[in-house]
Amino acid sequence: MILPHDATVAVMDGEKLRLFRNKAAEPHIQLVALDIPDIEAVNQGSGMRHRSVAANPDAARLREDDFAAAVAACLNRLALEGRIDALYIVADPRSLGELRRHYHDETRSKLIGEMTRDLTGHAVEAIEAALAKG
Repeated sequence: MILPHDATVAVMDGEKLRLFRNKAAEPHIQLVALDIPDIEAVNQGSGMRHRSVAANPDAARLREDDFAAAVAACLNRLALEGRIDALYIVADPRSLGELRRHYHDETRSKLIGEMTRDLTGHAVEAIEAALAKG
């Protein structure tokens, strides 16, 4: 894939967010780490008092969903402030699905692609290679 110069890349899972900016000229990819804004996951669910089944997820799953919603809120804020021109998301399938539920229209308009993989624990070079393969 060709990642535009200055595109923002968000790599996340249910517990961790890493933000990068592509500083290479197209078609190359050179990711530079960005400071991570404070992500404050707020309990969005009410299933904590109920037994853990598919309709009432367990506490760990609720925390991961809340974190994904908080990441979406952060990305929405950055997009609305004009700090993101192009956005590419790399996330595990569950987090990606939860993110999609919370995108603002402005964030959605800046989204240039998504990759369904968990790369949060990988080196920057591995993330660059995965993006290059598309």
